[in-house]
Amino acid sequence: QVQLVESGGGLVQPGGSLRLSCAASGSIFSINVMGWYRQAPGKQRELVAAMSSGGSTNYADSVKGRFTISRDNAKNTVYLQMNSLKPEDTAVYYCNAGGWTLMRRPFDSWGQGTQVTVSS
Repeated sequence: QVQLVESGGGLVQPGGSLRLSCAASGSIFSINVMGWYRQAPGKQRELVAAMSSGGSTNYADSVKGRFTISRDNAKNTVYLQMNSLKPEDTAVYYCNAGGWTLMRRPFDSWGQGTQVTVSS
C-alpha cells in the first residue's frame, strides 16, 4: 500500500501564488513518476505537470511558464509551485505517483485531492 497526502490548497486572488505538496508513504521501493492532475466542475481530470525520477518534466500548455513542479526523491515528496494564478485554474488538484512496492509490485496511487480556488 502506498499513500499520498496532499497539502497547500486554498483560496487565492487572481495573480497570486500557491504551493502544493504531496508526500508518499508506505511500502515504497521506488517511485518513477510523480505528478499533479486537476479536475474542475463538469470537466475531465487533466494532467497539470509530471516529473520523472530522473528530472524530466511535462507540463500542460495552459500552465507552462506559470507552474513549476519539483521533487525531493529522498522524502518521496513532490511540489507544485503555482504563480500568476487565474480563475480558470480553479479545480481540485490530485497528486499521482507510480512506481514499485517493496514486494516488487507496480503501484499507481492517488491522493485525496486538495481544492484550489482562484477568485477575487
